Amino acid sequence: MAQLTALLSVSDKTGIVEFAQSLHAHGIKLLSTGGTAKLLAGAGLPVTEVSEITGFPEMLDGRVKTLHPRVHGGLLARRDVPEHMAALKEHGINTIDLLIINLYPFAQATAKADCTLEDAIENIDIGGPAMLRAAAKNWQDVGVVIDPTDYPQVLAELTASGGASLTRATKFMLAKKVFSHTAAYDGMISNYLTALEAGSEDKTEAVPAREQYPAVFNLQLHKVQGMRYGENPHQSAAFYREAQPAEGLLAGWQQIQGKELSFNNIADADAAWECVKAFDLPACVIVKHANPCGVAVGATPLEAYQKALKTDPTSAFGGIMAFNRPVDADVVEAINANKQFVEVAIAPAFTPAARTAYAGKQNVRLLEVPVSKLSNALDFKRVGGGMLLQSADNIDLVGDVKVVTKVQPTAQQMADLLFSWTVARFVKSNAIVFCKDGMTMGVGAGQMSRLDSARIASIKAGHAGLTLQGTAVASDAFFPFRDGLDVVVDAGATCVIHPGGSMRDDEVIAAADERGIAMVLTGTRHFRH
Repeated sequence: MAQLTALLSVSDKTGIVEFAQSLHAHGIKLLSTGGTAKLLAGAGLPVTEVSEITGFPEMLDGRVKTLHPRVHGGLLARRDVPEHMAALKEHGINTIDLLIINLYPFAQATAKADCTLEDAIENIDIGGPAMLRAAAKNWQDVGVVIDPTDYPQVLAELTASGGASLTRATKFMLAKKVFSHTAAYDGMISNYLTALEAGSEDKTEAVPAREQYPAVFNLQLHKVQGMRYGENPHQSAAFYREAQPAEGLLAGWQQIQGKELSFNNIADADAAWECVKAFDLPACVIVKHANPCGVAVGATPLEAYQKALKTDPTSAFGGIMAFNRPVDADVVEAINANKQFVEVAIAPAFTPAARTAYAGKQNVRLLEVPVSKLSNALDFKRVGGGMLLQSADNIDLVGDVKVVTKVQPTAQQMADLLFSWTVARFVKSNAIVFCKDGMTMGVGAGQMSRLDSARIASIKAGHAGLTLQGTAVASDAFFPFRDGLDVVVDAGATCVIHPGGSMRDDEVIAAADERGIAMVLTGTRHFRH
């Protein structure tokens, strides 16, 4: 059996020494470059520098190491093509059977506050992607490894084959992974460079703050699962996520019980999770069709749940429920006692007792997600032939709120106003939210008229047996006329919070004074389409 040859050249040296030791134990010849070669030699491994094969030393401060026919010929030659093998023999080139590479850390370098354009450019890998693409193109003959998490599988197959080969399926999987990785790497460089401000190319100090929006935007997401269907049964669907979702974002969930999540489950779960994270006190958010139908804070998750359910128990049936504190059995027992059907429940943790209490309802999906204040930095909206990209609406208030009426809100009213304002950010426009004592009392969402949203919120409160007397009201955008204000005051509101900014602000403020209520302006609008 011919001896295999492996070329190792990695920036991320996680596990590389142990991996190389195992390759050597299988009788595989080791080639390497630069720091990787020094590390392996220092571990007592017999490693051959690539420069010994090419006949050229590393040049141009390491920019040229592997760009040579003795490397690329060894990677690209098809073993089943006699002319290829004859060409290698004629020029004294040996095959390279395994390539273990990861690339210069461009993302880490450009994330540093003091990174200059020169620093960024120097962290663009040239030889690495060239070798990766060569090996991946010739995947039937070359095993190419870019991810240290693949080392165990590679070693297991080499052990099973007596050090002879990897399976065809594994080599194809590794090759596909390489092309996805190099595409992401190039996209990352393009995003960085095309977002630089004009004139950055002439600066030698740290690159100034960049725009968020590159001239050419590249995005790479990884498929997690196909789905039975999308929003409706006639639509196909799949779920994708970022390679490494930030902690606290829904896509990093751990499912501990229940059926596979559906398209609508995931969309609604995200709406519930983003809303519940906005509160510091123990909170419960119940979502139906992407809108909160009940939100409350309490001394405990149980109290928060009991209050949230009161807002709209009819809509809560079959909804998505999120908590920002661990859930214990008392919450599950209350849900079961209410005979409330829950599609998905999300919390930072479900205690063993809670899991036991839910065990009899195996259709309920339980998701654990760490709580953090992190949210997506950018928001995307697909349109025909294009995409809208914006910074996410992650800010409750910009600066201080402004009381504009003769009546000043009490401390309790201000607390209710701020609570209602937080909830309104997560309700589809036009949004009207009545709140009192840390719970929603009526929610009007998604109407073409703000008047209709106000009326619907009042109607739903009535159906739930709740009184709106003494409530605080949030409107996601300004009241364009006094009629909307009159509707909420007629329903029982004693204070209102909204952005202001209408041509008729003075008229609306005068109406508030006439009705004897407090009005607070935020200067921040929260449209949610």
